[in-house]
This record gives sequence, structure tokens and C-alpha cells, in this order.
Amino acid sequence: MKKTVSTILCLMFLMLGLQAYAEGDIKKQIDEGKAVKVNKEQFMKYIYNFEKSPQEWIYEGKKPCIIDFYADWCGPCRKLAPIMSSIASKYKGEVIVYKVDTEAQRDLAAFFGIKSLPTIVFVPVNGTPQAAMGLMPEEDIEKYIESVLGINKVVKKDI
Repeated sequence: MKKTVSTILCLMFLMLGLQAYAEGDIKKQIDEGKAVKVNKEQFMKYIYNFEKSPQEWIYEGKKPCIIDFYADWCGPCRKLAPIMSSIASKYKGEVIVYKVDTEAQRDLAAFFGIKSLPTIVFVPVNGTPQAAMGLMPEEDIEKYIESVLGINKVVKKDI
């Protein structure tokens, strides 16, 4: 009995440790200006908990974000990946880029009615998210960032 209890406790602490590691890893990737792949649980924690409020969009984040719904088999999605990485780096500290693999996260894709890949969702801190479908050049994504998210591109110059 004691071995069973201690085994269960060890497994619980291990799972808590892995969860804390995953959360730390997400925050580290965001701080480094990287596009962050999220699962359903992370999506509901950092972006939108659609189980808690399915009728009303309530953004869980503090900075605007972009959600890239993609699949590994999708050619345009593969072409978009380096663009999204560039956007994550360029707008580090201002906009968070999340990636959702629609094959692995079918619940998320179904809830949002994702039928075309890639689908890019621009999420302001306050207001309604807007989606764009298909492969977009970086300049068009930056226009959405400015118009939907209210973030102007800052050009840094060496002095």
C-alpha cells in the first residue's frame, strides 16, 4: 500500500514538473521571439478557453497574437512557416505567434471551423479576431498586424 501511494505521488510530482517545464519552455520561446507550437490545453490557457466561454471570445493573453493553423502535409503551410518565424522575431515583445497543428489538434480545428490551410488568425488584446486564409507574403501579414492588432512596424537603425 505504501509503495502504491508513493508511486502515485511520484507520478503526480513528475507530471507537475513536466507541466511547469512546458510552460517555462513556452515563455522562453516567446521571450526569444520564436513561433510557439501549442496544444489544446495550452491554447485554452494562453489564448482562448472556449470550454469556459464558448459563446464569447475572451482572450487570455496580455499581448496581441497571431495563430497559424497549419498541417505538416500542406505545401503552402510549409512555405508560410519561415515567414511566421520571421514575424515572431521581428515583432518580439509586441506580438506572439502561436502555431496549431490541425492534424494533432483536431478539436481546435473543428471548433474554429478550419477548412482551408493555412488559416492565420489575428487576435487583438481587445476586440474580435480576424482570420485570413491561404499563403500570404510577409508584407501582407504586416499590414494585418498594423490594421487589426494596432502594432506599427518599428525599424531599428544603427547609429
